[in-house]
Amino acid sequence: MIGHFIDIFIHLDVHLEEAINHYGHWVYALLFLIIFCETGLVVTPFLPGDSLLFASGMFAAARVAGGANALDITVLLPLLCIAAVTGNMLNYQIGYFVGPRIFHSTRFRLLNRKHLEETHVFYEKHGPITLVIARFLPIIRTFAPFLAGVGKMGYFSFSIYNTAGSLAWVALFTLSGYFFGNIPAVRKNFTAVIMAIIVVSVLPSMIAFLRSKAKK
Repeated sequence: MIGHFIDIFIHLDVHLEEAINHYGHWVYALLFLIIFCETGLVVTPFLPGDSLLFASGMFAAARVAGGANALDITVLLPLLCIAAVTGNMLNYQIGYFVGPRIFHSTRFRLLNRKHLEETHVFYEKHGPITLVIARFLPIIRTFAPFLAGVGKMGYFSFSIYNTAGSLAWVALFTLSGYFFGNIPAVRKNFTAVIMAIIVVSVLPSMIAFLRSKAKK
């Protein structure tokens, strides 16, 4: 039972219909928690992000027995936006207060004061645009706000670009699912579409990584 719930939690994008049928309106809390953790905790970058937003939008447009919507888009959009914004804010605070201790600790030899200073300089120069772009890159978006905190990026500037990036990210993927998710071909191949979104989302990060390795 617990194992099955954990599987649903980690792969909610694939099991969303099952979760809606089993948990009803509690699925909103589940969606909020996953998006919040995916963006707010450095240790949970493996949770679904892009694909879950798309699936949520798709089920917001879908009809269930009685003609009602499986999910309410007017509830879903603001809820997920709040989860994304507050998640990043928590991640920033963790980086701001805990990050420097990690960089100064002798336990983490790969991270030192020089790296801390370089991170600070980087976010002073490129922090705002980095936060917005990172929102659309899985795994990277989990670490970007943490490093912004480590680099002591100004909180006011962080808040503005964090909010802008979060709203754009949630709106793009959720509304894409809402308007295009109920196309028969998409619904028929739902799992394949979700997998494709994951691959496409990760691809830019992989290309950038391989290019950096090739240059070295």
